[in-house]
Amino acid sequence: MKLRRPTLADKAAVLALVAEFEQSQSAHDGGFWDPGNFCYETWLKGVQDGELGLNLPDGWVPAIQLIGFEGKKAVGFLNLRLALNDHLLQFGGHIGYSVRPTERNKGYAKAMLKQAFSFAISRNIKRVLVICHVGNPASRAVILANGGVLEDVREGSERYWIALESKDGNHVKHAQAMPKK
Repeated sequence: MKLRRPTLADKAAVLALVAEFEQSQSAHDGGFWDPGNFCYETWLKGVQDGELGLNLPDGWVPAIQLIGFEGKKAVGFLNLRLALNDHLLQFGGHIGYSVRPTERNKGYAKAMLKQAFSFAISRNIKRVLVICHVGNPASRAVILANGGVLEDVREGSERYWIALESKDGNHVKHAQAMPKK
């Protein structure tokens, strides 16, 4: 599985990914689109602009949109937010991710989160906040497997910090909760 930025050549694979999320009415954390008016080329331009901080909707921060691919098949979304505003600090975190329903329980979320660390390190992010709902044991397991340390639970959301290795960006050096203010 390889996590990378989507390209124009990925159109069919990403459209199939979006269609599966829409058909199953499954949450797609880490992937954002207008379901009633989805145009791949417009979406792609939007995610490219979003990484540069251009044309962001109110309350949004610059982010890298990534897709997990197994061969040519798109298996999931991951969105790496490059900054935290007040809302993201409380409830969204740096990273949102989701795996297409037919590809769950195969280790893709764990691999995607781990691979996202190198993108975070390349943007000088030393630790990431990853948040899951208390009723989502699968996401909790993914976060813990990647070195997440629980800071607290706020309004039904578990908040985990993961400290990143700075040498190669592919491994968790150690994890510790962020000090309380």
